[in-house]
Amino acid sequence: MKIRDLDLSPSPLNAEHEAFGLPPVEDFVSHPSDHPVLRSAMWFAVLTLAGLLLFLAWRLFFGNNGGSTGMQIIERTLNSPIFWSAVAVGFFAQVIDGALGMAYGITATTFLLSAGASPAAASASVHIAEVFTTGLSGISHVKLGNVNKSLFLRLLLPGVIGAILGAVLITQFDGKVLKPFISAYLLLMGLYILSKAYRHIIHRKEPKHVAKLALFGGFVDAAGGGGWGPVVTSSLLGSGSDPRTTIGTVNFAEFFLTISSATSFILLAGEPDTWMLVAGLVFGGLFAAPFAALLCKQLSARTLLCIVGCLIVLISSYNIYMALA
Repeated sequence: MKIRDLDLSPSPLNAEHEAFGLPPVEDFVSHPSDHPVLRSAMWFAVLTLAGLLLFLAWRLFFGNNGGSTGMQIIERTLNSPIFWSAVAVGFFAQVIDGALGMAYGITATTFLLSAGASPAAASASVHIAEVFTTGLSGISHVKLGNVNKSLFLRLLLPGVIGAILGAVLITQFDGKVLKPFISAYLLLMGLYILSKAYRHIIHRKEPKHVAKLALFGGFVDAAGGGGWGPVVTSSLLGSGSDPRTTIGTVNFAEFFLTISSATSFILLAGEPDTWMLVAGLVFGGLFAAPFAALLCKQLSARTLLCIVGCLIVLISSYNIYMALA
């Protein structure tokens, strides 16, 4: 006999059940963030972020920094135009991602490629930065009850496997050879984002191949530096899935995806030499979250899609021209 943990609070859901003569719902139904699986995953994210911050602080002030003190490194970073350019890109990318649930990786990777980074270094830098941005965003989604436990588990393992495979692929080939192909992929993703601005959502049945979708989304995200949101979120929403829980679940799963990608890049290719850009992306992204909702209120989703789509198409086209010239 199952012992049920019922929610006896006077919630709207319980009032509806009472009107139909049904028993109260179980507590984890009315409070999704209290589900043991999601609660464990959320605390893993919290402890991971706290541990990373402590490690980075220790390394900055007590590690071997080539004779420079932590304060000297901070001062040099704050005086660098490259750092502030990355802050602006991180801010813009996170606002778009917070408003639409996608396009952070694509926007940031396009910027890094245009700045001269190799495809592997660009993707590694973006995924290291995304560990912090997706972690904070995912924790918020869990606390707000925006994460579907069943969908989260169906996305998690295939997405992680795809991310590792994508990282292996991009670190085994010469960056100069791959750069035109990665730029072409980003160009196609930019055109796809533009098409979404003028395409109506077709409501269909619930997708049956979530694992395959997550595997493909994780692969292109790591190999191309972005694509998890456009591939997975768009496909799930296009099938008629609930927007709130879909965006929240895909966002939370992305945190574990980025950890796998970033770890794979560091193990396979070593630490990227773009830490100043990574710091700028993280710094800008952390300040962007409060403004995402305001931007959503002022601008329509179609306008935001057009802005980011046009930007990616233009920069990617320029990168392709420079790589082939």
